[in-house]
Amino acid sequence: MEVTNKSGRRKTAVARIYVQDGNGDIIINNKPYDAYFTTIVNQSKVLQPLQLTDNVGKFAIKVNVDGGGVTGQAEAIRLAISKSLCEINPENRPLLKPHGLLTRDDRMVERKKPGQKKARKRFQFSKR
Repeated sequence: MEVTNKSGRRKTAVARIYVQDGNGDIIINNKPYDAYFTTIVNQSKVLQPLQLTDNVGKFAIKVNVDGGGVTGQAEAIRLAISKSLCEINPENRPLLKPHGLLTRDDRMVERKKPGQKKARKRFQFSKR
């Protein structure tokens, strides 16, 4: 199998992954995934598409991720892995689609408006 590359995004995090046959190593920014994501919640987010399709330990995955926070990066990686698994085997799509793993979460931070403290918070109003 040749190398399959896909990208996933969440908020301002962008993940570019390269998937090929291997022994199950997941390397994120030149670190093992369990060293990069210290919480079990984010580690399980990364592994979720592989567990749903019974592909844990079958692929070597190399990830370059930047931007955003830790959880946004984990969800961006999850989307990229899901997209690449569907490209490798189209039978994975019905397994991943009901869990929402193929949908790009398009929620972004609302921009700050002029004349206000934040996006929606106003400066304190003084009547007199």
